[in-house]
Amino acid sequence: MPLTEIPGRSPQHLRDVRYRSFSRPDGLWDIEGELHDRKAVDLTLQGNRRVPAGKAIHHMWIRATVDTSLQVKAIEVAMDSHPLGHCPEAAAALQKMVGCQMGRGWRKAIQEHLGGVASCTHLRELLFNMATAAFQSVPNVFASEDPSQPPRHLGQCLGWDFNGPGIAAYYPQFVRWQAHARAARPEDAGDAVAKPAS
Repeated sequence: MPLTEIPGRSPQHLRDVRYRSFSRPDGLWDIEGELHDRKAVDLTLQGNRRVPAGKAIHHMWIRATVDTSLQVKAIEVAMDSHPLGHCPEAAAALQKMVGCQMGRGWRKAIQEHLGGVASCTHLRELLFNMATAAFQSVPNVFASEDPSQPPRHLGQCLGWDFNGPGIAAYYPQFVRWQAHARAARPEDAGDAVAKPAS
């Protein structure tokens, strides 16, 4: 169902973000993100650079290759459109994410390796949500090795509330399960930055 209509508005900025995933014959997975920014009106940037309506201001892709534990094995970046000539230099820093894991601490790892002027705001934004696309793609990534512990996605949104109907229907053994009962793991302390797995 679409949002309610608001009359008299004028479109200004259009951003499209898309994620896709692919299983590979070598047992790895490719998670790809694409970001496309354009204006609905003509734009003049600093230095009197004119960008016509509909022309891309940002158009970039990231491919992260991960294993079944979501450890990043390789990253590839492409930038077709960018506002400044030296923007593509920001792509090299993404190689620092190889070895990190798309799990607890993923966003902190991105900030640690790519924050500030180390890389590109838009590439960081694409990486943030790549983990969600990976979770949706790689089978059994949410599974717990300990059957007495719930899968990681439970208790993380309203749909998977331990006191809600979703848990009652699909995970009845965890109805009213208490979060503090989750097995404490040393690596969880302080939500440590995701580090390369050994």
